[in-house]
Amino acid sequence: MKEFIKLLSIAVLGGFVVLGGQYFFNNTDSSGSSKVDFQQISTPIPIRRVANFENEEDYKLPDLKSAASKTVHAVVYIQTEFTRKSSVYDEYFSMDDYFGKRSQSVLRASGSGVIISSDGYIVTNNHVVQEADKITVTLNDKRTYKAKVIGTNPATDLALLKIGEIELDFVTFGNSDDIQVGDWVLAVGNPYNLTSTVTAGIISAKARNINILGSNSAIESFLQTDAVVNPGNSGGALVDIKGDLVGINAAIASRTGSYIGYSFAIPVSIVKKVVKDLKEFGSVQRAFLGITIKNVDAKLAKEMDLDEIKGVLVETVMEKGAAANSGIEEDAIIMDVNGIPVNSQSELLEKIGLHRPGDKIKLNILYRKKLREYDVILTNRYGTTKLDEQTDGDAYDRIGAQFQDIPKKLQSKLDINNGQQVINLENGLFKTAGIRNDFIILKIGNYIIQTEEDIKTAFDDKSGGILIEGIYPNGVSAYYGIGL
Repeated sequence: MKEFIKLLSIAVLGGFVVLGGQYFFNNTDSSGSSKVDFQQISTPIPIRRVANFENEEDYKLPDLKSAASKTVHAVVYIQTEFTRKSSVYDEYFSMDDYFGKRSQSVLRASGSGVIISSDGYIVTNNHVVQEADKITVTLNDKRTYKAKVIGTNPATDLALLKIGEIELDFVTFGNSDDIQVGDWVLAVGNPYNLTSTVTAGIISAKARNINILGSNSAIESFLQTDAVVNPGNSGGALVDIKGDLVGINAAIASRTGSYIGYSFAIPVSIVKKVVKDLKEFGSVQRAFLGITIKNVDAKLAKEMDLDEIKGVLVETVMEKGAAANSGIEEDAIIMDVNGIPVNSQSELLEKIGLHRPGDKIKLNILYRKKLREYDVILTNRYGTTKLDEQTDGDAYDRIGAQFQDIPKKLQSKLDINNGQQVINLENGLFKTAGIRNDFIILKIGNYIIQTEEDIKTAFDDKSGGILIEGIYPNGVSAYYGIGL
């Protein structure tokens, strides 16, 4: 027992010696002096900046107060009222004589708008005022006005309004082409009826196509930003740090209906062109190349043995279009427009969309590994350079389909001698009404349809509702009603 106690005592003493030595060495600096601090366990680790700035100005955030105060008085609150109709058939079949006057519910919505001139012109989104029976504009100082629609353009989701007032605060146009990814911007609008709300962020990307306008002819080349935008911000201003307008807020990326990270704005380069056309013509003069296009990716570049993944591929060239008239062929790759590189469908559509029919542009095109410059005179959708007051923004532009002449064999099979066949159906009036691809339009209202121009004339000459008669290739006749 004595031996056991002796050994135990030695072991305990040795353990204390080891612990003491470890504690001493861990709390002594290189000079040998003790640095024991019994409070260091509860002291937080200091956080230091990684960058080595010479002075505070190098990492100071931009002052956004001037841009905010300059913009907030030029952004307006828009309230709309419109009538929900029971059915598209109510537009052309009146049942009131049999069942009496039926009630129609009045719906209300709200959004934002931007004053762009001192005499009361206001830009907003088309979807903010579309089909509105009454539009009320409230200024930041709470003055209220009834607004008149000067024109709308569904292909860019823009609308131009006018109120009867002068000497208004307004936002000046900036340059969306010069703005770069990483630049600071402010979003100003009226989310959730919270008027005059300002949020800040940066440009996250440019030339985004998010496929929300539902048309192959739509121009989607959005500025993407992380400035907070919510329902009600639509039609509001996106401005740079100088307070100049660089975009009109239009959409958010969200699974919930509320902001979760990204928002999208229509570049001011497009806004300026649309506003100018709506003021001068009441509609947008849209120019076309007369081609279908496709993005160049790694797979396509390998198939075509391209040295670089750049440009936009010409898939098909339409007869009598601007491209065909200039000698451009299928499988050509458009590298730039007027010296500005284009590397996506959205970039190309944006650059062409800034022009009118009859405008001359220069295209650098790569074809069979040879680069060549083409002078191209742009046309309208019908292949002419004529300016048409109804080329865009009307019911025809919202059809969401293309047309072709009926093949001779099909004409003989169905025993018909007129009509236009629906192809390339997309989101729009036709798809909403239930029309399917390959449907043959024989008659619209009182118009017998022979050419695509007849379809346009029938829609331009009709308001309220329209009845379409036709037949499918299997011989089944069909009738569709469309509310306009």
